[in-house]
Amino acid sequence: MALRIDPDHGRFRDIVRGKIKQNLKKYISNGELIGRKGKDVVSIPLPQINVPRFRFGSKGDGGVGQGPGQVGDAVGKGEPGEEGTGKAGSDPGEHALEVELSLDELAQILGEELQLPRIIPKGKERLITEKDRYVGIRRTGPESLRHFKRTFRQALRRQVMSGSYDPKHPMIVPIREDKRYRSWKTTPLPQSNAVMIFIMDVSGSMGDEQKEIVRIESFWIDTWLRSQYKGLESRYIIHDAVAKEVDRDTFFRTRESGGTMISSAYKLAAKMIDSSFPPSEWNIYPFHFSDGDNWSVDDTTLCIDILKKDILPKVNLFCYGQVESPYGSGQFLKDLGDHFEEAESVIVSEIKNKEAIMESIRTFLGKGK
Repeated sequence: MALRIDPDHGRFRDIVRGKIKQNLKKYISNGELIGRKGKDVVSIPLPQINVPRFRFGSKGDGGVGQGPGQVGDAVGKGEPGEEGTGKAGSDPGEHALEVELSLDELAQILGEELQLPRIIPKGKERLITEKDRYVGIRRTGPESLRHFKRTFRQALRRQVMSGSYDPKHPMIVPIREDKRYRSWKTTPLPQSNAVMIFIMDVSGSMGDEQKEIVRIESFWIDTWLRSQYKGLESRYIIHDAVAKEVDRDTFFRTRESGGTMISSAYKLAAKMIDSSFPPSEWNIYPFHFSDGDNWSVDDTTLCIDILKKDILPKVNLFCYGQVESPYGSGQFLKDLGDHFEEAESVIVSEIKNKEAIMESIRTFLGKGK
């Protein structure tokens, strides 16, 4: 029965994937997937898919063509007093279906839709995982690892040597001393490791809408990069006039005010890389989100200097996303463009609203670095 269901289930999953890809921009811009994220899966509402199922009425309640009546009697009218009091609707009812997808499946759909290339890790591999490999046979072990062929052979050898084996009536009965078990060896496997350093401007000009855009885009960037690297760490920096490292929850929920000195965040990021993430062993991805408003021209000059000397030589990519704000000048994106227009490791993106998130992700991750 299961074998007959599997093809139908596979076709249904293909339909689901098609619906998600068709509406991916809507899901991304609305940010509704983030709120539905579990530990390893994401629940996605698909209102356009009806799940076929049988419905049974109560026994004896009658049905089509049953009950008293004469030819020509009107059909469809209920009992007296049961007429509805509201107005008739013209739209069909919505049949919502919650479909759970793993984050790996979600990343695959994102990659297919945005045509993102697979990332080729750089640098030395340092993070270690372990893999068990069967390498031999031993006399003790769990029954789940019993080697039946070797056990049978040992029992046959014992019976032949003891003279109890009868070729005319071959019956091999292993005893406890005959049992043989697979043995294993744990082999360390190096993995490419990466770190994402998310930096967000939380000054007074960054409102709730701008922070929501950062939250949504960061989720999708994180989802994609986790599908590319087995060992991935995330670090979070917030800044106004002063920068500090925070945890993930604080990063997305902080409400700050005050001025902006972007150099404070870049100094902290450079220090973080030097102290914890040697570029020979780590693939490093800083993502900075701001409205482009900086304290002064002098501080912008300092930012450019820090990027050139302390950050860009050590990272795979440096990505800057400028979220449009009614209070920000947007000048910093222009300054980066003037100084790093030819730099392949610097990618900038202008995010005017939630509708622009999808294209911004494509801009950041489309080079496969």
